[in-house]
Amino acid sequence: MTAVNKGIMLVALSAAGFGLMPVMALYAYASGLNVSTLLFLRFSLAAVILFGYLFVNGKSGFLNLTWRRMGLFFLLGGVFYALQSFFYFSAIRYMPVPLAVPVFYMYPVFVAIISHFINGERLAKGVVVAIAVCLLGVVLVVGRPGGDLKPAGVFYAAGAAAVYSFYILIGNRVALNAPPVTAASFITLFASLSFLTTGFSTGTLHFRLAGWLPVLGIAVVSTAMPVFSFLAGMNATGPTRASVISMLEPVVSIVGSLVVLQQNMTLVQAAGGLTVLTGAVSVVLATGKAGSGKKT
Repeated sequence: MTAVNKGIMLVALSAAGFGLMPVMALYAYASGLNVSTLLFLRFSLAAVILFGYLFVNGKSGFLNLTWRRMGLFFLLGGVFYALQSFFYFSAIRYMPVPLAVPVFYMYPVFVAIISHFINGERLAKGVVVAIAVCLLGVVLVVGRPGGDLKPAGVFYAAGAAAVYSFYILIGNRVALNAPPVTAASFITLFASLSFLTTGFSTGTLHFRLAGWLPVLGIAVVSTAMPVFSFLAGMNATGPTRASVISMLEPVVSIVGSLVVLQQNMTLVQAAGGLTVLTGAVSVVLATGKAGSGKKT
């Protein structure tokens, strides 16, 4: 097996791990966990695993990181990724996963638009068409909502996409100058501290004896493991190809929710979801973005 093919398999494995996360999150909610507690446990356990990997493998170069770099990691993990995760995990409480996922996965559209206004990058004709395709798909998904679709869910899913776009744009500049696993370790650490602080201050941290199996699944299968496999795979495939392969992630989320959770979507909504993903892949191919800052 060639290095590129192995990289493709690793990125696909990463996409499957991340894709299963909403399904396991709903099982955690059913056990009585709330969003803040679940995300604190997710990131704290993942941070332990990632830092454990660094120590076991003798990769202690992170001790030489500057305070400025640590501050940027805090911004990425403690602010942007924590906020994105809160929005996304809140969205699937207010709307079915098959509908929340396509709305969130229009984030490459936000990346392209924000890059245009902030970095002055030209929006090529192909990108504009792809953006229009994404927006059409979102209209099909949410334009004729069923009884399970609430406006709060749409707001949270779209908010998660917008915040994640800033995470990617900043992460592409910051994380590329640090070892990827080191960056992921500190980002998950600061995300966990963010939920610990806000959870205690708002009284929303409630630990229970139940729900630990999906929590462990989210921390290991849907956070730590896919971080490793995505970074390793991207080194072989390149960021753009890895981003396209990562679009398997929403497919896994949607199929998993349909099969395991028996959540439903209409034919129009299914067509809309496919349209969103098609447009998102087109944006990634046209811009070469939305990959290298991704996945924690």
